[in-house]
Amino acid sequence: MIKNKKESFFWTSYSDLMTSLFFVMLVLFILVIVLLHNKITQQEIELENYKTVPIEKYKYLEKAEQALAKIDTTYFEYDVQYKRHTLKNISISFKTGSSNIYDIPQTDLEKLHKVGLVIQSFMQQAVDSIPDIKYLLIVEGQSSKDNYNRNYELSYERALALVKFWFANGIYFNNNYCEVIISGSGQTSPFREKPDIAGNKANQRFVIHIIPKTGIVDSNSE
Repeated sequence: MIKNKKESFFWTSYSDLMTSLFFVMLVLFILVIVLLHNKITQQEIELENYKTVPIEKYKYLEKAEQALAKIDTTYFEYDVQYKRHTLKNISISFKTGSSNIYDIPQTDLEKLHKVGLVIQSFMQQAVDSIPDIKYLLIVEGQSSKDNYNRNYELSYERALALVKFWFANGIYFNNNYCEVIISGSGQTSPFREKPDIAGNKANQRFVIHIIPKTGIVDSNSE
């Protein structure tokens, strides 16, 4: 009699255990299904965004490039290799070791003043026709290949000198649609006069680039 009770108790407990395990497995199964469904849905959304964004970005860049193609070709030309508009027909050469912009002959300074006005006018016309358009205006200072230990600092100071020259002459660029970047590439930039050897003072200069910007120009950023 006692033996039968023990066996009955065992099978009852075993049945309860199996029922509990089945319930746990069922809950886990449902949870996995829900998680997989959410993951698949998220991936589908990301895939749709991936399909859409490049098209929108391409259309935006196409509009920006078309507007940029109208900039005054007296001072700018399109560089096919690097896909950007850059300064042309102005010979700029600082004195060795100097970032004083007034080292540059007066005739070239007058051209640089006109270049600033051309860029300012172009930016305004571009945003008037395409309100969401934005550009990067990069002033890249350079130095000759003489391994001077301040070449990076010196090249940056040359680029800064041009921007300050424009500001001093009332030429500003609205940071809502034009991000001005002042940089110094020392003797490392690919945009250099040949032969790129020590003593070539033609590389004691700056280069101006105008590039469509795909991101957001945040006028409140620091």
